Amino acid sequence: MKPKELLLAEDDPMLASLLKFRLEKEGYAVALMPDGKAVKECIATHLPDAIISDVMMPYFSGIELVDYLRNELKSKIPIILISTASNEENVINAFKMGANDFLAKPVSPSELLIRVNREIERHQII
Repeated sequence: MKPKELLLAEDDPMLASLLKFRLEKEGYAVALMPDGKAVKECIATHLPDAIISDVMMPYFSGIELVDYLRNELKSKIPIILISTASNEENVINAFKMGANDFLAKPVSPSELLIRVNREIERHQII
């Protein structure tokens, strides 16, 4: 069985490598994107099973990414946003735009894994 594909959009190299390592250790195939422009180029040709994205990224924010996926691509793939800017307004905006989940940084890799597994399972049922 081929591994589930995740797109991880994170511009902090240390956090990106930590999360990528933990996700791959759990059997996911992880494509790492350093900014929103790379994400947009990637999803134009191939949609992964789920996306984990930082909210504040160069070129294209995580909130803009959710808007693009939901309203332009009409995609329902799970999107989990992570951010240091986890104030109530950002969290509410993320959910209103169609994000499936939101995690405040610092992110617990174990908690992220549980949430990713849950969202992928939910998506497969629908």
